Amino acid sequence: MAKLYFSYASMNAGKSTVLLQASYNYRERGMRTLLLTAALDDRAGSGRIASRIGLAEDATPFTEGDDLFAFVKAEHAKGAVACVFVDEAQFLTERQVWQLARVADDLSIPVMSYGLRTDFQGNLFPGSRALLAIADELREIRTICSCGRKATMVVRMDGTGEPVREGAQIDIGGNDKYVSYCRRHWLELMGSRL
Repeated sequence: MAKLYFSYASMNAGKSTVLLQASYNYRERGMRTLLLTAALDDRAGSGRIASRIGLAEDATPFTEGDDLFAFVKAEHAKGAVACVFVDEAQFLTERQVWQLARVADDLSIPVMSYGLRTDFQGNLFPGSRALLAIADELREIRTICSCGRKATMVVRMDGTGEPVREGAQIDIGGNDKYVSYCRRHWLELMGSRL
């Protein structure tokens, strides 16, 4: 039985690296995979998944209005799809998460999605909230805070190295803009949530 997986982590945990490695394992055995990534994240170029360690692959970019079930079904009709991989899954809509669940349930194709759980203010992203609610399996990919503890939070920094406490939930960036911290150090930088 195919499942919908959600692997989540803070920034710089290696989510894209794990995704690309898993897709490579399928392809090495002659199986076809589909790679999807959020169109709004074009740091590596439009429709490209890239890791900090230099791995990269082309992917199909998705936007809010795309029907991912219809897309995967059409691709599967062209040639068997063994697995669907979704990078930047936090940018999925709730509807798209349900579409991916249908890919697993109705098409019997496993879906492995990777993304952030929370934003810089400690709030769930819409796609992450839906995945946490309905994914068959949840997996945490770990990274560490500068103190050595598990990092579960991320701080958005301004150009001067100061934490940003307000603003839009989505502001695409990498190491230049975001730093992962444990909850304790995140609270020290961001201030109390109460």
